Order: sequence, then C-alpha cells, then structure tokens
Amino acid sequence: MNVIKRLRAETSVVVVIDVQDKLLAKIPSAAGLVRNAAFLLDAAALLAVPVRATEQYPKGLGPTTADLARRLPAPLPAKTAFSCCGAGTFLEELEMLRRPNVVLVGMETHVCVAQTALDLLHAGLHVFLPVDALAARSAIDHDTALRRLEQAGAVPTTAEAVAFEWLADATHPQFKTVSAMIVARSS
Repeated sequence: MNVIKRLRAETSVVVVIDVQDKLLAKIPSAAGLVRNAAFLLDAAALLAVPVRATEQYPKGLGPTTADLARRLPAPLPAKTAFSCCGAGTFLEELEMLRRPNVVLVGMETHVCVAQTALDLLHAGLHVFLPVDALAARSAIDHDTALRRLEQAGAVPTTAEAVAFEWLADATHPQFKTVSAMIVARSS
C-alpha cells in the first residue's frame, strides 16, 4: 500500500544543495533554477518553514550564488561528500527539527541531490523534488536521476505546487502574498 505524502508547512524543511556560481555557469537552466529556488525560499520564510543549505567544496567552487545566499542562514556548511548527509551533523540537525518532509532544491540532480535524497529516504524521511528548482549540466542526467529517485520513493513536484500545499487553503493569511510572488515570478 502506498502512503500518500502531503506537504504541510509545519512538517517541512527546505534544503538548498550546492547552488554555487562556478557550477551554475555550466547549467543550461541556471536562471530558472535560481528563480524557482528563490521563490521557494521566500515562501518558506513567509510560512515559517526552516531552511538548511550546503556548499560543495567552496574553496574550489566558490560561494552560493548571491541571489540565494542572502535568503539563507549563514554560515553554510562546506562539504566534500556528495550527499549533504556527509556534511558534519547535517542529518542529526534535520532529525532534531522533527519535520519529516524534506524539500530538496539545487544541483546537480544526479550527483549531490540524488545521493542526499537516497540517504534521507534511507533515514526514513519523505523527500520532495520540485523539478523546476533542480538542475544538472545535461538533461539526460537530470531526467534519469528524477526517474530513479521517484522509483526510490521521492515525490516529484514543482515549486509552485509546494507553496500551494504549504498554504492548503485560499483563506490562509499569506495566500495573497504568495499569489503575488507567483505572478511576479512569471513576469
């Protein structure tokens, strides 16, 4: 029997994985990734959804892109392991939040995102993948990773769908603000 996994703001956390300028320069869909990740971070801030983030070897790959870095808690943990779960106490910190739904954004889908998702699933957490806020250098790597992760139990979605699930109802006090953010993001 499949368990229906539904996002709620009070049970979610967002994890931003390695959205660094040196890596972004090689990503064809970089602008969309940053726009959609920024939208999710802004929605998370409005709805009290905690955010965590990592940087892959920042000494060589540089810092997180400025548009996202200003929305993230500092300092960001540096990692050399591809999975965020290999970054110090990352997994323990997530478990202490007691929020079983983890929304992953970032790159690259087939490397750091995939290995993080697999480790989180193994740890018993529910993983959500807003596909428009994830990217890889090649479409085949991105698409194959998404199919593999869905088969492993991760739930594909979109940034906008995540925000609307967090709101759950048009009477939510932040509905109009999030709706305005969606309109602004589409312009």
